[in-house]
Amino acid sequence: MAKTFDGIDDGLSAWIAAQPMFFVATAPLAADGHVNLSPKGLAGTFAVLGPRSVAWLDLTGSGIETVAHLRENGRIVVMFCAFSGPPRIVRLHGQGSVLVPGDDAFEALADRFPPLPGVRSIITVDVDRVSDSCGFGVPLMSLDGERADLPKWAQRKGPEGIAEYHRTRNGVSIDGLAGY
Repeated sequence: MAKTFDGIDDGLSAWIAAQPMFFVATAPLAADGHVNLSPKGLAGTFAVLGPRSVAWLDLTGSGIETVAHLRENGRIVVMFCAFSGPPRIVRLHGQGSVLVPGDDAFEALADRFPPLPGVRSIITVDVDRVSDSCGFGVPLMSLDGERADLPKWAQRKGPEGIAEYHRTRNGVSIDGLAGY
């Protein structure tokens, strides 16, 4: 049965840290806008900052929907699923913010994450609802390992190539909202 919690305690924080991936959902305000759902991963890129605060290292990708939606309205949900062990789904609803390199707030959090190439931002979430549900329908899966493709791609592009990618491919969302 689904439960809500007062916040993220040590036990839930440890469970979150053990999950190899999570999902992020956002949406624009426009009724005809596209809802976005993105899978995220890579070890060490998600951090519980407190009982009602989380953050993750946002790496350069093909879309900019999460950033654009957060800049427009801040609404976000982060979801974790247990793909091994007992079934469980945890959702963190809240208001997200985008911190970019050079911002004081970005620099204050950067040391919490591994130094990966292609960093675009740090996304923070002020969590206003923490809940879990059974996860009985989530399949059991084993983890073969992490993909090294994204860090290798960013390393090959180099800082100038990443900056160009941000300008040309991450400037606006699919709905025309401002991105990077």
